[in-house]
Amino acid sequence: MRTSRIVVAATAALVVAMGATTALTSAASAGPAPAGTPQRAKPVRIEVFAPERGANAGALGFGWFVDMEIDFLGANLQQAGFTGLQLTGPGVHNNVPPFPGLFSTGRDDRLPGLVVLTSTTNNTLPGFSGPGTNLANLFNLTGITNRDNKETELWDTWIVGAAIAGQNVNTTLTVAVVDDLNNDGIFNDAPNVVPDVNGDGLINADDLKLLGVASNIVTVPFRINGAPASP
Repeated sequence: MRTSRIVVAATAALVVAMGATTALTSAASAGPAPAGTPQRAKPVRIEVFAPERGANAGALGFGWFVDMEIDFLGANLQQAGFTGLQLTGPGVHNNVPPFPGLFSTGRDDRLPGLVVLTSTTNNTLPGFSGPGTNLANLFNLTGITNRDNKETELWDTWIVGAAIAGQNVNTTLTVAVVDDLNNDGIFNDAPNVVPDVNGDGLINADDLKLLGVASNIVTVPFRINGAPASP
């Protein structure tokens, strides 16, 4: 009888141990979400595809991309703040057909809730005022990639044409959609320049949190390459 009880107890312990191991394995395989993975705790979710975390991007400080998907969960185009398709750029490309959009620093005229920052943005070129400069209106291509009863999905892309954030330098890209600050039901309240809200001398994700965001905040540390494109 005692032997039977021992066998039963040992079997039960083995089952418990196997269950714990399975749970730990599942948790380990799930792992923490990578930077840029969309989160559903907010009404907007952002996923950044480029630059990649830790990348050495561009040449001579430019030629690198910011490429992202922005999902407005359950929203329509108007609620997303979207005002039109965009294909724009500097010089003769600025605000011309077939999909005109303004090309400058500050809030994007096509997606006016978006904030895009780099930690090394300069304050010497015209229109730039350091790391708080909202770079969203420099994006070249904005389009609609999905619309259904669950989401309005937009795609936004920028090829950086000047060394506005330096070269041979480590930087951090920070992206978010600002909350509906004026309560008009539209995500269109991004500032032209993000202030140092917490007064710590830096302008980063902490300031966006205090300002108020409707999305996850994506931060991507990477390096801006200063070498020329040709050997």
